[in-house]
Amino acid sequence: MNEVLVVALGGNALQRGNGPADADSQLAVVHQTAEQLVKIISSGQKMAIVHGNGPQVGRIVLQNEAASGITPAMPFDVCGAMSQGMIGYHIQQALGEKMKLAGLKDSPVTLVTQVRVDGEDPAFQNPTKPIGPFYTKEEAERLKAEKGYAVKEDSGRGWRRIVASPIPVEIVELDQVKAMLSAGFVPITAGGGGIPVVQSGEGHKGVAAVIDKDLAAWRLAEGLEAKTLLILTEVENACLNFGKENQQVLTKVLAREMREYHKEGHFASGSMGPKVDAALRFVEGGPGRRAVITRLDLALEGLEGLRGTEICS
Repeated sequence: MNEVLVVALGGNALQRGNGPADADSQLAVVHQTAEQLVKIISSGQKMAIVHGNGPQVGRIVLQNEAASGITPAMPFDVCGAMSQGMIGYHIQQALGEKMKLAGLKDSPVTLVTQVRVDGEDPAFQNPTKPIGPFYTKEEAERLKAEKGYAVKEDSGRGWRRIVASPIPVEIVELDQVKAMLSAGFVPITAGGGGIPVVQSGEGHKGVAAVIDKDLAAWRLAEGLEAKTLLILTEVENACLNFGKENQQVLTKVLAREMREYHKEGHFASGSMGPKVDAALRFVEGGPGRRAVITRLDLALEGLEGLRGTEICS
């Protein structure tokens, strides 16, 4: 199998800020995202796509809870699977259309993907992953009191519900992803970080959590023996002292330098922190690897080393 690029799509690839959260609005945003991905695929690059689901899975949970008096609410892992299907469908539809317009023969396909986690992961005792819509502090405190949610302020943008975010151990359907790539498809996989499952006998059992999609992309890239991990987000670069007068833009950085910056606390846990963590895990995991963090519309330039933050060994 030829070398594969793993792309992790951030929330801005699916929904614009505080814009409408309806299906038509999401699909319109995904069409813009697909235009950027086609630029990369047109260069001859084989690609596997991972995406987030924080806002979407949170809303699906809310819909289930609101209708629980009419029909039984689905458990959290099933809601994650629902979000995989919904978002994957939109990406698959939009990317398929753009690829055909570009004269590309390969086709995107969505794979409902389980990701194994450790049932003893300490993350289950310390929820950190924000999901669902933003609330005021007063709204968040009310939800905490009424529903028992864990809530937290999210990077100055408002308050959100938080859930456990364990480290991914294994992409359960890795062999299927490899088969799709070998057959010429563009797999959309480990959506929302994958459906978190734990080993149960000879099979698996779903658990209530959301795996960080950047960490799932790292684990997928490891399994596919990729040399590049591309993490697409809302900003062009990772920065030191972000948002302050002495902000410093990072362009090409050695992994050992980035590791020190990370230890110093330059990257917020609710935004750039998980991206840097995933990038470092990937680059430090083997020789000749690099990770690129940049804005969605600069994806191809980021791969070419012209924009964004590149972390290398």
